[in-house]
Amino acid sequence: MQHLFFESFQKNASKKSYYFAFVMLGLLVHIFTFPLYLMNRSKSTYAEKAMNVKRQIIEDEKVFEWHKQYEVEERTKAQFFNRKVDEQTIIQAAKALAQQKLEREIEKRLAANGVVENSYKNYFSRLLERPNFLLLTIIPGILMYALLLITSNPFTRFIFERLLQSVFVIIGVATLVFTILYISPFDPARNLLGVEATPAQVENFNKLYGLDQPYLVQLWHSLSGLFTFDLGTSFAGKEDVTQSILNKFPVTLEIAMFSLLMAIAIAIPVGIVSAVRPNSFIDYVFMLIALIGLSIPSFWQGLIFILTFSLELKWFPATYNPSNWMSLVLPIVVLGTSITASIARMTRSSMLEVIHEDYIITAKAKGLSERKIITKHAIRNAMIPIITVIGLLFGGMLGGAAVTEKVFNISGIGSYIVDKQFIPDIPAILGGVVYIAITISIVNMLIDILYAFFDPRIRSKMKKS
Repeated sequence: MQHLFFESFQKNASKKSYYFAFVMLGLLVHIFTFPLYLMNRSKSTYAEKAMNVKRQIIEDEKVFEWHKQYEVEERTKAQFFNRKVDEQTIIQAAKALAQQKLEREIEKRLAANGVVENSYKNYFSRLLERPNFLLLTIIPGILMYALLLITSNPFTRFIFERLLQSVFVIIGVATLVFTILYISPFDPARNLLGVEATPAQVENFNKLYGLDQPYLVQLWHSLSGLFTFDLGTSFAGKEDVTQSILNKFPVTLEIAMFSLLMAIAIAIPVGIVSAVRPNSFIDYVFMLIALIGLSIPSFWQGLIFILTFSLELKWFPATYNPSNWMSLVLPIVVLGTSITASIARMTRSSMLEVIHEDYIITAKAKGLSERKIITKHAIRNAMIPIITVIGLLFGGMLGGAAVTEKVFNISGIGSYIVDKQFIPDIPAILGGVVYIAITISIVNMLIDILYAFFDPRIRSKMKKS
């Protein structure tokens, strides 16, 4: 275990952000180890050995050779770009480059002999290799060791970094939405109390909900509530915002998820077939249907479905009923129609680019069947842009489900935000938008993980980074 912590610290402490995090999370440990480092630093022979190596390099006239080489390079560069550079500037630039190379060469030679600079970073990393040190510091440095464990694996480090980025994205989204609502011309007090409300009533309303406070104070209260899961009380109805969202958000998420699954199940096979048989009758038919699916407004499609399948044929309920799963079918189809068309068109386009690549031609020349070529080579390499589009469309579904929810009388998060935005009910809108932002951030993280699953080159870059 100590070797794992040592490698993780060595690998990640080179980044200033991680080094700062290691120091802050293990502050109780560093309070004791830093004085020990100061006491042992005077015993280090690194500076003396570095001076000996530097003297040896200078005696071998390596620095002089590098200086001349860099002078030639600087003159060539100036001539190529037609720049007039005086000789003194070229000499100074070459001297600086030669000095940098000298420092790199000193570090390289010392490292080859097992001699490292006695910095606090190196001193602490060596301490992590000692089992006794780990045993003594595991409790006071538990947070630091947890971070070292997370960052020891490239995939867990990637997920951790994405989650951290998502936190900043959510804060940014919440700040932007709050600012827009704050500067909007709508007055919540007047809209809720009515035009006949007296100035005293309006003032009392603003004081009750903190709307009389400065912008920064209101923003701080809103953002701090996000991290304590206390989104406050809505202006209209005085309902708890967190509980309202928890009741409404699952419905929207359920419909969006099933719509996405339906779209993937239909669109990807359709796109593959169209790409394998381009410019054929079946290709024209599929792409025409996809174009129609993109062009149909969801509210019109929803009304037509209600008139046809609910009122005329009586196959499905016209409005949503939580106790009847059949009432979900029409909203799922309506919400998934446009994204099915988009995914199908992207699949066809991506597949057409892949099937003309050299490795596909080579696979055909080897005698592989068309089915194996498509399933084992083409689809896997065509999935990256398709996955990207799926992620973007899913985010659009969560934000744009309000129209479908209104048509089918679904009390979801989309219609909830629409109902509250004209007041504007700041806590309710902010809470709804943040929940959607959290879901989209998680979906985008999963999509990035899927990138690594489908493309080994991305996995390799993650490991090297």
